[in-house]
Amino acid sequence: MAKVKKIPATISRVTAEPLGSVKKRRVAGYARVSTDNEEQQTSYEAQMDYYSKYIASRDDWEFVKMYSDEGISATSTKHRAGFNAMIDDALAGKIDLIITKSISRFARNTVDSLTAIRKLKENGTEVFFEKENIWTFDARGELLITIMSSLAQEESRSISENTTWGRRKAFADGNYSLPWKSFYGYDKGEDGKPVINPEQAEVIRLIYKLFLEGYSAQAIANTLYDKGVKSPMGKDMWNTYNIMYILQNEKMCGNALLQKKYTESFLTKKQIKNNGEIPQYLVEDDHDGIIDKRTWELVQAEVQRRKGKHYSGVSIFSSKIICGECGGYYGSKVWHSTDKYRRVIWRCNHKYKGKKCETPHLTEDEIKELFVKALGELLSDKDEVIENLTILREAVSDTSELETQLTEAETEMALLAEMVQEAVSENAHKAQDQNAYAEKYNGLVSRYDEQKKLHDELSDRIAAVKANDKQMEEFIQELQNLDGVVSEFDENLWSSLVDHVTVMKDKKVIFTFKGGTEITV
Repeated sequence: MAKVKKIPATISRVTAEPLGSVKKRRVAGYARVSTDNEEQQTSYEAQMDYYSKYIASRDDWEFVKMYSDEGISATSTKHRAGFNAMIDDALAGKIDLIITKSISRFARNTVDSLTAIRKLKENGTEVFFEKENIWTFDARGELLITIMSSLAQEESRSISENTTWGRRKAFADGNYSLPWKSFYGYDKGEDGKPVINPEQAEVIRLIYKLFLEGYSAQAIANTLYDKGVKSPMGKDMWNTYNIMYILQNEKMCGNALLQKKYTESFLTKKQIKNNGEIPQYLVEDDHDGIIDKRTWELVQAEVQRRKGKHYSGVSIFSSKIICGECGGYYGSKVWHSTDKYRRVIWRCNHKYKGKKCETPHLTEDEIKELFVKALGELLSDKDEVIENLTILREAVSDTSELETQLTEAETEMALLAEMVQEAVSENAHKAQDQNAYAEKYNGLVSRYDEQKKLHDELSDRIAAVKANDKQMEEFIQELQNLDGVVSEFDENLWSSLVDHVTVMKDKKVIFTFKGGTEITV
């Protein structure tokens, strides 16, 4: 019978060092607390001090450094600079062992936790979780880590849901808070509600007026800078975000729409726009409005009309005059800028680019004169125009089919969101193949994103139809309010009635009004 002789291992499978080697292990510590209050600060400092001394006290260990993250949530490792620097150093071969207090301090996300541990293990770096007494090179290590990480992730989900529930309950009761230091137009009242700041309210009224007169957000920002008006943050320069935020904030007309954003996932903490995925709460007449509701609605319709278009609002004529030959916009040009014959003319921006457009230029006085003529013709058949527009409005303003499709998309999104939550919950309570879990999770999220894209497209189409309906309604009202003959150019009538003007090369000018009516002069 053959004799079998055992030859003992002489090299570590993980470190590739000879067994029995007295080479010191390079050891680092990791400490983290998720908030920056005094109690947690004490815990953070205690962790740092304890592990520094503990590692230095071992003769067989060589202290590398302490890595830490202070005041950062652990649901994801993405924004933890200390953690990420430690992983990078370990993968670069600078660390043999990492010591940390517990799995919950390391990560509360099962996938992140196991991914990091496996990556470290493949590169010869072990992790020791002191509280659970788990060494990741131990045969039981990965199973125990999967279970413990899942429990930590479930705890994080529970905390997040409790916080979210509290906020949504406050919204349902009509309660909310505002960033008062940067909230423009209002101050905080004694009852916590917005109180109009008279000086800032005048600026807001000017912003709304200029926007309805045809100015772009950038042109309005430039105007406020020229006037020396400070921005909401007290800076000299305004930007388009400041302007559009004020123009689209319902609080300016006295209402308060709550839960405009929500946290997409307790893992990512990412805030996304609420397009109907969860309930919103509209508190009407919550406080005194700076802008009347009709003006606010007009501005929302104009915002929607300009969306997706090239828009230049440096003048009331900008982005409204179109070349009938190439389809490009007319832009302003200054002739004789330095002498007494100086005047502003409008011509096709592409007139001398490639094939020369033969459409004529127009002076501002000519545009104004033509508008008065077109408006006169429109008013001569006012009753018939109003009747036709009313019939047309009923025909083109029906959104029932689009809203049915939107409801179907919302139902599918809700179902997929529930399936994602079930997958996360199952992973939190049962050890399973994390690659298979990640594939399933990513597949569900991908399907959700597709439905979300469809949902957003439908929402935009519905908003466009409603904006057009609002525009037609306002146009009809403007016509009904006009009596007699308009003999002088009026900026407000131009801004509220004209959609665009098309200049033809035979010098005909077609005025297309917001209701769709065309008048050629």
